[in-house]
Amino acid sequence: MTTALEQLADRFVDEYAAAVPTVATYIGVRGHDHRWPDHSAAGHAAVADLLRTTVAAAQACPVEGHREEVARAAMVERLSAELARYDSGWADADLNSIECPLQGFRETFDSMPVDTVEDWTTVAARLEALPAAVDRYLEGLDAAADAGRVAAVRQVRLAAAQARRWAGTPHVPGFFSAFAADGPAELADRLRPAADGAHDAFLRFADHVERSLLPRAPEADAVGRERYAMESRFHTGTALDLEETYAWGWSELARVVAEKAAVAETIAPGQGVAGAMAALDADPARLVRGRAALQRWLQDTADRAVAALDGVHFQIAGPVRRIEGRLTPTSGAGVYYSAPSEDFTRPGRMWWSLPDGVDEMTTWRETTTVFHEGVPGHHLQIGQTVHNAASLNRWQRLLLACSAHAEGWALYAERLMGELGFLDDPGDRLGMLDAQELRAARVVLDIGVHLDLPIPAGHGVDADRWSYDVALRFLRDHVSMQDQMLVDELHRYLGWPGQAPVYKVGERVFLAAREEARARHGDAFDLTAWHHAVLDLGPLGLGPLTEELARLQGTRRRPGDAVGGAAW
Repeated sequence: MTTALEQLADRFVDEYAAAVPTVATYIGVRGHDHRWPDHSAAGHAAVADLLRTTVAAAQACPVEGHREEVARAAMVERLSAELARYDSGWADADLNSIECPLQGFRETFDSMPVDTVEDWTTVAARLEALPAAVDRYLEGLDAAADAGRVAAVRQVRLAAAQARRWAGTPHVPGFFSAFAADGPAELADRLRPAADGAHDAFLRFADHVERSLLPRAPEADAVGRERYAMESRFHTGTALDLEETYAWGWSELARVVAEKAAVAETIAPGQGVAGAMAALDADPARLVRGRAALQRWLQDTADRAVAALDGVHFQIAGPVRRIEGRLTPTSGAGVYYSAPSEDFTRPGRMWWSLPDGVDEMTTWRETTTVFHEGVPGHHLQIGQTVHNAASLNRWQRLLLACSAHAEGWALYAERLMGELGFLDDPGDRLGMLDAQELRAARVVLDIGVHLDLPIPAGHGVDADRWSYDVALRFLRDHVSMQDQMLVDELHRYLGWPGQAPVYKVGERVFLAAREEARARHGDAFDLTAWHHAVLDLGPLGLGPLTEELARLQGTRRRPGDAVGGAAW
């Protein structure tokens, strides 16, 4: 017999999936794959109403036991944080180069099944519906602009350029025409015009935002303290002390830089970090050429991690042992993970995006990223959550998400793999530290730019205030990427305020809680059991997570012991 909270959770998943069909596709809830969300003002108001009524229902809902207390607190916190974005009006104005409805219109097709004619019929229906969905999105952006909320000039221009690139040109096919060309011959007469319609819609989108929004868009990239605090709370699930986090970010950056230099010395003595990286890049044993070979390397590396960790450091459920490594069909998507469907017929997937014209990769940089995206990172965390129907309700398993929890755990997973010996190769370890330096640099840059905080002396920055040029030079000093990728990184932070710090902020919470448990229990501390208990909690905002981690005693379990919360 289901509880009242479980019934509320089930109902909300179905109602939210119907209101936001792209989310339904992502989590594998069937029946909505032919539709798009309504990104007009009316559509957003409807989603806000659903969130508001569900928060009220959750607050009034009786719960049974500690697990349900955690689940109810999580629902109130997460849905309230999402509702705050709608109530602020900034959800209506979402437009940037990394995470807004524009990317959803493209990336949703990555998660759609395309194995049968029936699958492609659904794809055709969604392609046909895309122009109207784009028009509603433009209506919403115009309404937000009329109310004084417009993305910065830089983000408007970037989004327009992105839309044009995905649309393609007469000489370079865009995403939609290339995607539709892979469909079955019997649907070609439907897919071709649908792809043409999507192409036209994206070009119309680019023209419209430049014509309508640019004249009203602010030149300043920084969003200011009020909005930043709201966005940060949405991404972290807590009210960060932003000044303290900024100061901690600088100290963490210095620590990683020093450790990185020490490892580089073991690779290329006397040549510094740049010399060590050059030596690793020149090592043919660390180079993978060709998209097919790269995909095989990703898959093999992920599979080896699962085999090595399962039954030793983690207990991985059967369906979660399957993971797919894939390359994205377009450039500029970065690296990301997509969750398995509810029934696991679509497995969890790691997605890698290569820059245009690039078809090779050095593995020393990416081994740690496979652990981040795969096991024990996102795939283990999210896959186990989807599988854990015995202790988590349907909303917790499919819709509950907090960026700081997910990214914090994944960054912790990289550090953990180093501790367990999986990054003992100096090149792979340097790759992990290189990624850590990027994440620490994000903390100080993101908070510093958007809040216009002073740059403290002694950190090698030739300025005392942030600007676009200062931020880019800062990234060039701390991030070993091709320059265009660095520029894209900076644009991401400017357009998606509050998200970039969550990796290190979340990792900080997991590391602190683990060490507190270890200190309390000494030799009785069981790391494997602690990991199991942490994952068994499911996703949480950092506020509720910190409270629950403090409850975990971290001692060895006896057979039959309950896991998590006060039962430990």
